[in-house]
Amino acid sequence: MALTAFTSRLGLGQGRILPQRATPAAGEYLFILGDEEPGRRFELGPGDFAEVTQAVDITGVALVRCDLRLRVPPGVPAGLAWEASLVVDGVKYARCLGRPGRERLVGDMAANVSKLSGVHTVGVRLELVSS
Repeated sequence: MALTAFTSRLGLGQGRILPQRATPAAGEYLFILGDEEPGRRFELGPGDFAEVTQAVDITGVALVRCDLRLRVPPGVPAGLAWEASLVVDGVKYARCLGRPGRERLVGDMAANVSKLSGVHTVGVRLELVSS
């Protein structure tokens, strides 16, 4: 695998990582687009994203939900924002925007999957988008 801004420090400061400043609660991880370490810079453009997914049997399930805290660094260029979304088979079912230098608590992001059945790929995506 070629090392890129998204793969050079996976699990250490990028991607899905254990919080390094505190002991995480059961199952709690950070999901990082870019790098957790201040001062590490990467050239990202609209459409660049990182996501974590898994195959899930959603037969009989009405909603897929997540709780998240979206913290966007202040250095995001004007006209861009970070978007957190719930994706099913690569399609965004729910999303919210985070503005540069702000933190947003999203207590219950939900995706209606009641019309789907069988095994689907469900995930959370963090993407740089035009605002």
